[in-house]
Amino acid sequence: MGDLCTRRCPFCDVAHGKPKMLDANEPRSLADAVKKMALKYVVITSVNRDDLRDGGAGHFANCIREIRLQTPNTKIEILVPDFRGRIEKAVEILAAQPCDVFNHNLETVPRLYEKARPGANYQGSLELFRQFYAAIPNVPTKSGLMLGIGETEEEVMQVMKDLLAVGCSMLTLGQYLQPSKSHLAVEEYVTPAQFDRYAQIAKELGFKQVASAPL
Repeated sequence: MGDLCTRRCPFCDVAHGKPKMLDANEPRSLADAVKKMALKYVVITSVNRDDLRDGGAGHFANCIREIRLQTPNTKIEILVPDFRGRIEKAVEILAAQPCDVFNHNLETVPRLYEKARPGANYQGSLELFRQFYAAIPNVPTKSGLMLGIGETEEEVMQVMKDLLAVGCSMLTLGQYLQPSKSHLAVEEYVTPAQFDRYAQIAKELGFKQVASAPL
């Protein structure tokens, strides 16, 4: 869906601007590459495309469809944006062409959204999970947080509980690294021991799969 994002999150190094029209050949080209490399597992992701009526959900679905046609045994994970204002439509489209894992990163705790994700809404992201899980409960859902930008342990634990409440069963936690001096600053380098502690907490709360490490 291009390399220009319609948002400008302070932590992200992806270029911001007015995106070009979607490349109708991309789904087939992607499927060709997956087949050529004989990939058993692929992760499809994109920039935010707030300019599209469906937020890009249809393009994700087309990519899934083409890969299924060429390499039906390949497992497909999609890492999607929040489909702001288009959640119901996006979920309807994705439910018709299911992936194997649905991933959407909350990125940080709600208190820090204004600082780190000013174009996003924490409750909106939870609603995306809620609607997706209601539509396709057999597809596991996944989310990730970057740590080290000022969050507290209590806040991280609350996010875990919020995710579990909307059907999310897989969690990734990693250290935020500043792409450049003009990006959001690192507040803390979280210790490996703390990452291990978060992993233990997440598993005890009920996550089925957890990856928690600095890198």
